[in-house]
Amino acid sequence: MISPIRVSLVDFVNAWPLTWGFLKGTVEGVESITDIPSACADRLKRGEVDAGLIPSIEAARIPGLRIVRGLGIASREKVRSVLLASKVPFDRVRTVAVDSSSRSSAAMVRILLADRYGRVPEFHVAAPDLSEMLAHHDATLLIGDPALRADLTGLLVLDLAEEWRALTGLPFVFAVWAVRPGIPPDPFFWSRDFGRRKIDRIIREAAFRTGLGAPFLSTYLVENLHHDLEEEDEAGLSEFYRRAAAHGLIPSSDLPPFAGIPLVPRREG
Repeated sequence: MISPIRVSLVDFVNAWPLTWGFLKGTVEGVESITDIPSACADRLKRGEVDAGLIPSIEAARIPGLRIVRGLGIASREKVRSVLLASKVPFDRVRTVAVDSSSRSSAAMVRILLADRYGRVPEFHVAAPDLSEMLAHHDATLLIGDPALRADLTGLLVLDLAEEWRALTGLPFVFAVWAVRPGIPPDPFFWSRDFGRRKIDRIIREAAFRTGLGAPFLSTYLVENLHHDLEEEDEAGLSEFYRRAAAHGLIPSSDLPPFAGIPLVPRREG
């Protein structure tokens, strides 16, 4: 009997277009575990799972992984769910509370504050509680569902994907499917394909979970985010690794090898 592929995945709304098939049990031969993004990477590193939807920076930190080419969570411009909120101007930030579930975004905010605003503040990991974070720090990084629901009235807010685009002219890839050698990429495309067919249901359930309107979530999941990656996304990932390595956040700027699947062309309209 063939053992199932063990997959650690994120149960954030922004991942549902990729993970819906796994979450609903429609992909045979897969055993799914839901985690926060950082825990997905930790399970994969410890060898507890065969694949994970992990922060993109972690694919550069865990030896021996391959990236499933053509799939991920990315944004070309505004992302809406990865935000730096601050009580002070960004060029005066001294301390930042970082959502404990974040790793790629935590690295990204370090790079943006240094390269865009000339700041190298102290960073402190914290639970995603906006008022508690800002009670002790100048600024806070929020990601995923907590960022979508946060009341940011009176704060200065940076959308990190917008800032990355302004800095580099490229999209930002927040998360990728990473697999151990020998794990076939097909199930990850099957799950994506199921999610594509069920996008209306995904939007309805996202509205129920978050309390946000369906039109907002439709724009968020279909326009602000994209889950089919192409050459421009790979260029953005390569630039992220280059800057992260320059800041000492990863050991090398080299892209991990890809699983052998061709890039998915962008679907217009």
